[in-house]
Formats: sequence, structure tokens, C-alpha cells
Amino acid sequence: MSSKDSNHTSRDDSKSAQKSGGQKQAAASTSGLNGVQRTKAGRPASFSGRPSVSSNGLDINEKSPTRKPLSTNTNGANLREHLNGLTASPRQYLERKPSSPMMPAFITSAPGKVIVFGEHAVVYGKAAVAASISLRSYLLVTALSKSRRTITLRFPDISLNHTWNIDDLPWSVFSHPSKKKFYYDLVTSLDSELVEAMQPHVSTVSSDAPIEVRKIHQASASAFLYLFLSLGSQSFPGCIYTLRSTLPIGAGLGSSASISVCLSSALLLQIRTLSGPHPDQPRDESEVQIERINRWAFVSEMCIHGNPSGVDNTVSARGKAVLFKREDYTRPPAVTPLRTFPELPLLLVNTKQPRSTATELAKVAALKKAQPTVTDSILQSIDKVSEAAHALVTDPDFDQADKDSIQVLGDLFNFNHGLLVSLSVSHPRLERIRELVDDVGVGWTKLTGAGGGGCAITLLKPGTAPKDLQNLETKLDVEGFERFETTLGGDGVGVLWPAVLRNGTDEEGGEEIDQEKFLNAEGRDGVERLVGVGVQERREGWKFWR
Repeated sequence: MSSKDSNHTSRDDSKSAQKSGGQKQAAASTSGLNGVQRTKAGRPASFSGRPSVSSNGLDINEKSPTRKPLSTNTNGANLREHLNGLTASPRQYLERKPSSPMMPAFITSAPGKVIVFGEHAVVYGKAAVAASISLRSYLLVTALSKSRRTITLRFPDISLNHTWNIDDLPWSVFSHPSKKKFYYDLVTSLDSELVEAMQPHVSTVSSDAPIEVRKIHQASASAFLYLFLSLGSQSFPGCIYTLRSTLPIGAGLGSSASISVCLSSALLLQIRTLSGPHPDQPRDESEVQIERINRWAFVSEMCIHGNPSGVDNTVSARGKAVLFKREDYTRPPAVTPLRTFPELPLLLVNTKQPRSTATELAKVAALKKAQPTVTDSILQSIDKVSEAAHALVTDPDFDQADKDSIQVLGDLFNFNHGLLVSLSVSHPRLERIRELVDDVGVGWTKLTGAGGGGCAITLLKPGTAPKDLQNLETKLDVEGFERFETTLGGDGVGVLWPAVLRNGTDEEGGEEIDQEKFLNAEGRDGVERLVGVGVQERREGWKFWR
């Protein structure tokens, strides 16, 4: 099926799917978050909608209780009359096991991030400090009827809508013993033969769109298909995967990593290889689930960026803040969770200047090749700034309300930005934001992410007068910048299973989030009102690995 046909059919299928996997099945299906089921060969079983798990959610081999055949003692005559004309005999019909219920719709969500310290140096094995922000992506997964053998990827925020026939995908290549990867594997590079096998299915995505749009759409499709084919199987149920995001795209806030974490967690949930999340889950068990999600999110990031550092997907999966260092790409990164990272309010400003992470990474690589000694010294200095910031915010005496403490942190903002400017990854629009902030005198500003445009973050001084902040915001608005009030250090990847929230409606059991509601939510505010996880108080139903 082509993308042109997908709007009508996906809408009809999603409505029927929502009814089939509705609230009556939802309560019975929540156990899908608490257990793992494998086949005898050790591979994950395909998703059926009602996993069998033990009471503690950890027994992956427990069998479902044997179902007894229907009794005909009271209504046998009526039942036999109903069965007249069927090819199966009444005995065969009565002894047949009921089919598994359809998977209920569910939503995964992951936050964006800002790199507070260590941009670009992190790619070369240096330390970086990154923190989650309250802007997030949301992925609604809706199962189709068994007769529908298609998968659809919808991302209305970038006008992406494409459908593939499941049976037409290159399963024989991905499932070959020499190529097959399992959910617990650490994948540090893309397999060129697998990438090549996907190309005929990627090249049809938005083939008539302008080249820049097509490039973004096909990168997204490539990431999705690589994960889908690696983790799934040809028996996978037809589904619609619909993405909405409150994050600006391409602004250095980890939007692609946020989406990658959503996709990774959703597919791992569908093949039932994740335990939890639940409030009493031990931290070490939760860590295993987060790492599993994070590894496959990194694979998705490689499909999009080529040579990502891994910091974006790591902080998106974990939440809060981390000190991140990856010296050897054949091994997992060294990640130090910063669970006591202070909640520092930031003014986040989007330049609206398009930029490419890959392009900015290539700039630094070229500079390093041409001037290795000088470039290495700059990268080493950035590393020292990150380590100093880490030592500062983890010091028991650090007080985020103390002007002297924040002054030291602000100075580190300035140092880091100046070093990034020397790597030629800033942009006139970023420098203009710094000028405006310095003119008003309300805080310290640096670029965040790859640079070349994107966003700047401003650490506000304690006690900033509201009139001064309003003055700054007015100046930013006049010059066409986009502003966000954000909070650092929120939760990482989360799940709403089933996709039902108590949104102040009269619907029994809560408001069921279906495709129509999800797609019709207007803008970032509409998405937040409909499914947002909340900031100060978490909305009932959302659960997080912590």
C-alpha cells in the first residue's frame, strides 16, 4: 500500500481496532507491562495481547492456565442449531481455544534533553553533563485487525505518513542466523547488508517531496524499519505507530533521540521483553529495562545521525541528569546517574535556524584532522569544564538558591560556550540571543546540542525581577525567536497502558485516547492537555522506570 492510500484505511482500521482493544480488555491486558515470554529457542514471542506472568511479574516461563471447553448442559440445543452449516463439528467448535484478545492501544513517552556541558567533546570520549527537560515526545501504538497485514508510521508534526505491507519487508535477510539480533544484544554499528535490504522500502517514502523533507522522512523511516525488522518477526500484528512531539524538531533538544526511545520501548513492549514499570520495582531491575531500551534507541540514532555520541538517547531513556562518557564504542558508555541534580529553571530559546547534527559533527572532525593539536586541547578543556560542573552540582554544599553557587555554574556556562565558538559550531542567531540576555543581565547563556543554529539555554540568576525577564522575552519575540519555560531533571521513558487517562470527562473508566483524538490535538499545548505526563504532579496512569 502506498502512503497516499494510508490516510483513509488507517483511520477506519484504527477506529475498529480501538473498539476491539477497548477498555473492557484493557484491565486484563495491563500485565503485558510486567512480564516477559520467550519461545523455546530463547527468542521473544510475538505479541498476543495477554501475556502470562507470575504474580511478581518475573516468571517468563509460566504457562497460561488450561481453558476448559464450553459446557452445553443448558443451551446445547441452541448452540448446535447455531453451528449448523459450519464445516467444523460442534465438538471441534466447543473444544477450540478462544482466540487471544487484541492488544489495547498504549502510549510510550520520552523527554527531550539539553546538553548542559560537553557538546562535541563527548563524541571524542570526553565527559558531558546532560539533563532531561519537560518537553516530550509521545507514541501511540494501535493494533489492527488480524486481516490487516500492514504497518503505518505517522508523524503529522513533520507531515510523514507511510504504510508498508508486512509480508513484503525483507524478513529473510534480517532473520538469517548470521544477521539476527536479539533484544538483549549490544549493537554498536549498522549492518550494511541490512541497510541495503531496507533501501527499496525506504526509498518509496515521500519520494515526491522536496529533497530536504524527503531526507528527514526517509531517515525517520529507516530508523523505524531497522528496529521493527530487528526486533519483530513476520508474524507481527498490523499496527499504526503515531508520533506527536512537544519538542521543536532539529533544534538540538534531542527530538530524534526522544522519538527513538519511544519506538524502542514500544517495540520491546510488544515482544514482551520488558518488566514493569511499577512502583515497587527494584532499582537494579529497572536499570536493566532502561539499558535494554537505551541500546535499541542508540541503534535508531545511528540510522538517523550516522555517528551519534549516545548521550541524547541515554538521558532521554533515564531522565533526570547524567554524566556521560563513551571512550570505547564497542562497549557500553560509562554513565553516572545524577539523581540529586538540582531542578534548575531555564529559559530555552529556539533560533528557528535549521541545522544538521551530522553537518556540525563533520565540521569538528575536519578541524581535528587539519589542526589535531589545537583541536584536542579545546576538546580537553571542554572536558575539564564538564568535570568541574559535575563536582559543583554534586557537592553537598551546593545551594541552587545561593547567588555565589549559581555564579560559579554560570561562569562554567560562559567557558563552555566560548570553547564551542572556537570549534566554529555557533551561529549569528545564537550569538544574538547571548547579546540580548547580557544586555538585560538576567543570566548566563550558551548553545546546547550540536550548534549551527538550534537552541540556546539561559541559566537565570536567582531573584531575577519579573519585569526584567518580561523585557527580555519581549525583545526575543520581536526578533522572531521561540521561547520555552523548561524544567531540568524530570522522568525518563514512561508508558501509559492502556491509553486511558482521567481527563475530567464523564467517560466510564476515563478517556480512551484513540487515533482521532491524538491526531486532532492542536499543537504542543493540545498534545500536553490530552496526554501530557505532567510536570509538578504526574498524571494518573503514566508509569516510569526509575
